[in-house]
Amino acid sequence: MNNKGLAGAFMFVGGMQFVIGMLLAEIFYPGYRVSENYISDLGATCRDTCLIYQPSAFIFNTSAMILGILLLLSSYCIWNEFQNYLISIPIGISGLGAFGVGLFSETTGTLHVIVSFIALLFAVLSAISASIIMKPPFTYFSVFLGISSLVALVLFGFQFYSGLGPGGMERMIAYPVLLWSIGFGGYLMSSDKANIS
Repeated sequence: MNNKGLAGAFMFVGGMQFVIGMLLAEIFYPGYRVSENYISDLGATCRDTCLIYQPSAFIFNTSAMILGILLLLSSYCIWNEFQNYLISIPIGISGLGAFGVGLFSETTGTLHVIVSFIALLFAVLSAISASIIMKPPFTYFSVFLGISSLVALVLFGFQFYSGLGPGGMERMIAYPVLLWSIGFGGYLMSSDKANIS
């Protein structure tokens, strides 16, 4: 498998294991509500008092760190394959942010907010910038998913939740780019022996 295929495999596995890890963490978190709870509450919920539920926190934080590591590996392979900073750097920074989300739970306060913002913003930029090495129709889907997450990120920043609640709107940021990472990973793997640019 060449760098393109490896990049795709790292990204696909990273996205899939995080989605599954997030769902498992939700199951083990008592009374978790998707619309009201933030995604990061799965690692630790710190508003009035800090609550850490196990195994929810271990599953979520470990899964986020694995996602971060796999995105960094994917970024390295994408750089080796395409020599393009516009694609490899946003993916790598998003990976650092995701690793930070797992390492610095809500108990760290502002630091957690910063790494969460970095992970989400650079995931959005990754989806948009990666479209330059794709063929239609996936290039359009990539841009659409990135812009969808960006719009949700702006709305979330202004605390405009459109009836979804803070947790629901946060998912409108995270889900499109997670789906993109899984799709992009599959795209890279399937074009391992083909010219995709």
